[in-house]
Parts: sequence; C-alpha cells; structure tokens
Amino acid sequence: MDLRGEYLPLQGETTTADSISATLPSPSPGAKQGLATGFKKVLRTEEDSPSPFPGLLPGVLEMRVKEGSKIRNLMGFAMARMQSDPGDSGQAGLRQVVFTGSGRAVTKTITCAEIMKRKVGGLHQLTKLRYKGVQEVWESQEGGDAEMTIHRTVPSISILLSKDPLDPLEPGYQPPETQTALWEEREGADVPQPAAKRSFDQTVSEPQSKRFCPQANESKRCAEPEVVRRK
Repeated sequence: MDLRGEYLPLQGETTTADSISATLPSPSPGAKQGLATGFKKVLRTEEDSPSPFPGLLPGVLEMRVKEGSKIRNLMGFAMARMQSDPGDSGQAGLRQVVFTGSGRAVTKTITCAEIMKRKVGGLHQLTKLRYKGVQEVWESQEGGDAEMTIHRTVPSISILLSKDPLDPLEPGYQPPETQTALWEEREGADVPQPAAKRSFDQTVSEPQSKRFCPQANESKRCAEPEVVRRK
C-alpha cells in the first residue's frame, strides 16, 4: 500500500526515534510545525505476533484490514468465499474467517465483521483486543538522506466469525443473532409511534375586566354591579 502523503504525527502518539541523519539539526519547540511538513512516511511494517485464536481450522480465511483498504473489495472477496457452494469447486466451503486490523483500521475492521454477520446468518463471534508494535520510516522532503525510524505501539483487534459453535465461556464470545430478534428490532424502529393528540378546549377564559356581554353591543363591555353604600 502506498503510504506517501501522510505527515508525521507530533501530538497524541507514543513514538521513539531510533536513528536520524546527523546533518539534520534538532528542531526547537517552535520549529515542530516545520518538522511535520518536512517529512513523509514511506514505509510501515507491523511486528509479527502469534494468532490470538489457537486451534483454528485449516484453511481459515484471514482478512488483514488496512487504513486504506476498500470495504467493498474486502467484503466482495470474503463473501464469495464464505457463501461459495461446495459443489462448485469440489472443496468444502469456508467455515471460519478472521478480520484483523490495527491503529486507524480498527473501526473499519469492526464494520467488515458486522456486514458479514448480517449477510451470513448464524455466525459465532470471538473478539480479541491487544497491542501491536509498528515500525515507520520517514524521509525528508527537503533533499538529502535525512531519515527517521519510529517505533509505535497501536491497538489491534481480531474478530473470528465461525459457522461452527465456539466456546461460550471464552472471553469475547458473542452468540449468533437470531433473525427473529433482528427483524423485530428493525420493525420496531420502522413503525412510527402515534403522536398523542392534544385536547383543545374551545372555551377560552378571559380576564373579568375584558369580558363582553353577549346581548349588548360588541363595543360595550358588561357593566359591573353597582355597589350602593349607605350612610
């Protein structure tokens, strides 16, 4: 994957610079903006780590989701393998698939797994979270051979979807979603709730000083009762 065009992060990242050319002066705090615009990432490699799912079936499909991966391409390939008819190729259809992503690709990895669960019913899910080491190489855009190598630790997620039952006591296990519950949830969200009708009283009370006599002229108000005081 071409990673050119990404700039060096300076805030919110835990990084360690291993080597940098001696010809590159150390930037002052006020020159960090110039350092960020003067370098581009040219290489990104992830450290090898064992699978978080021991005992997987042979031939399991492993989908590595990258930050620049297209969900349409990923799902088109994965769905074709999971929904393939065993009689077409003479081989048994896939029973398990693993989606793995790290860093900014974590959200896209979860999206791929959710799409697969909605397209293929009855899938058991097992999710594992961990951290993974990443090595990045940055080159200077100002000419010369200035180069910087950075080691970062980023979050990683692995999601196993299986047509066969998994251990329900394993941390991160989720049972298959029943179609009945799913349709009831969708129908409940689609049906609008009837709005409560507001009772409107046709009789509007007015202050005593503004009341009008029904039999008198509309321009005259009702006469107030006269109080006679005796001496």
